[in-house]
Amino acid sequence: MKRITLYICTFCMMFTLSGCSDFFDQESDQVIYTEKDHLNNATDTIYSMTGILSKLQALADRTVLLGEVRGDLVDLTSVANKDLRELAQFNVSDDNMYNAPRDYYAVINNCNYFIAHADTAMKNNRNEYIFMKEYAAAKAIRAWTYLQLVLNYGSVPFVTDPILTKEESELNYPRYDILAICEYFISDLLPLAEKYGRQYPGYGSIRNTDSRFFYFPLNIVLGDLYLWAGSASGNKEYYKQAALRYYKYIAERNGDNSTYATGTNIAKWPTNSTTWSRPNDGWSASTFMLENYSDDSELITMIPCDSIRAEGNYSELRNLFNSRQENSYKVSIEPSSRLKEISAAQEYCNVSVNGITSYSPKGLSNNMSGDLRLWASVSEGYTYDLTTGDRIETQTIYKFATRNVHIYRKQLVYLRMAEALNEAGYPHMAFSILSEGLNNDVIRTISAWYNETDSVFMSQFDFPEARYIQMGLDEFVGTGGRRGYNTIGMHSRGSGLTPYNIYYMAPFDQITEDCYTVDHYDTLVVDNDTTVVGYLIPQVLGPEKIAQLQDYVREQILQEGVLEFAFEGTRYYDIMRFALRDDNPGQFMANRIYARRGAQNADIMRAEIKTDLTNKDNWYLKWKGSIGF
Repeated sequence: MKRITLYICTFCMMFTLSGCSDFFDQESDQVIYTEKDHLNNATDTIYSMTGILSKLQALADRTVLLGEVRGDLVDLTSVANKDLRELAQFNVSDDNMYNAPRDYYAVINNCNYFIAHADTAMKNNRNEYIFMKEYAAAKAIRAWTYLQLVLNYGSVPFVTDPILTKEESELNYPRYDILAICEYFISDLLPLAEKYGRQYPGYGSIRNTDSRFFYFPLNIVLGDLYLWAGSASGNKEYYKQAALRYYKYIAERNGDNSTYATGTNIAKWPTNSTTWSRPNDGWSASTFMLENYSDDSELITMIPCDSIRAEGNYSELRNLFNSRQENSYKVSIEPSSRLKEISAAQEYCNVSVNGITSYSPKGLSNNMSGDLRLWASVSEGYTYDLTTGDRIETQTIYKFATRNVHIYRKQLVYLRMAEALNEAGYPHMAFSILSEGLNNDVIRTISAWYNETDSVFMSQFDFPEARYIQMGLDEFVGTGGRRGYNTIGMHSRGSGLTPYNIYYMAPFDQITEDCYTVDHYDTLVVDNDTTVVGYLIPQVLGPEKIAQLQDYVREQILQEGVLEFAFEGTRYYDIMRFALRDDNPGQFMANRIYARRGAQNADIMRAEIKTDLTNKDNWYLKWKGSIGF
């Protein structure tokens, strides 16, 4: 490989309120590029792409921490540092290590440079464009980074050309809010999604990790952009497009006519459990510890981090969440009372071989009441100080057993597809993702509740029964059943066999007398008795019943995000997105964040946080008067 000469562009520290020079440190290496006007060979292109990926590492920890510490599912221990406490209390100073917009702009500026200089017209001897996969990957990374930036700061300077001089850094750039960011990058990515939506730069394995995990799939990023655009605007069409983009990723993940099913990894009580003493965990190990790429792998995207601090991009998440020798076995972040309340409030439905249901009791220790995903995620124990012999309480959160930071995984795509479908007006289909899993048989049954136009929309989702095989009673209890089953409702991953759960039924299952109409009558003769039978079919539900069902499913989706994704950095953004749709967004946000110490202690939490979260401006970070509201 030939030697590449790097030129490091430096920026002065003359701050202006509207210029982008605010976001760059003096003598920092914000843009890595070659002496050529175009990136037109493999060496230049690979080096520039890995430069972008290296800049992403600075965003890894804060992507999780900004999304989790400001939410209601974790609390801080006495050893937590000042910067974490500022996040938790919504009182973030300019010098907080997690309040550094320049790190986002470093990624963006490198992407801008790559996009501007990559020779996308160059072809190989098979008439294929050589660098379009890298070009598409850079555009997806840029869109994802801008989305994270605007979600955290609310309104941000927007620039799509590389900044290479002091003068360029001091120009007045327009400010874009969430909707403007989403609409710009929807238009930017759509032309690439059809051809390059499933193609990634082919760099093989790097440090024993498949490099396909390093990229942000175009269709998932588009799904997120549409979902946030719908939340910010109320435009139902955006939700429809979000659902279709998430589906498109699922349908194409492994090629045409392939399968990318939810899988059947679950934490469960043994069938016919009577002692309720020890569940089985088939959930956490399969979900979080494996980083090998396969047709059914849970992981989709990660930010790879270094294994030792000396390498410069070392993730501290393991030390913040887990008791380790590096942190003297003292963690900074622990599950909140609210998380434990939500988990314990679920009704775990166990089903015996003969179909008899039972529900796990309340009051079990070690997070074993209700949904079992919290039990499977967290282990609490103790060790002893080698010097003093003192007992030290320990905590392990298995989601942070790796040095890498996971961003997208399969269940997130399915749950966001459910969210988009519900907001688009298809709550039956959304709820099926939670309760039983989707296949075409389910979709056909659901279509009976909708008019022809809506049924045509739902017909775009193709989950063939032969490939998406649902788990039923026989599979749940282990007595045989269908071979190759691979689909369950997401709620069953921790709360037992959900289709049998009488406590997990949507309103359309409970209200039947006015939801059906007689299709036709038949006269039946049985043992000389004549009986007239009317065959009931579902009515097309009107707006009032759809709205009723949407409200129920909306809360179940938000709750499922708690049970499945606690600690992973999605919670604060989920609350924000749902709040934007509410009639009173500020109160919606405040009610959930102030409940962090438990629903009964909201007033205590409100006094401790002090910041008025009913004011939407206070949801976002601010930095030196240059960014944020």
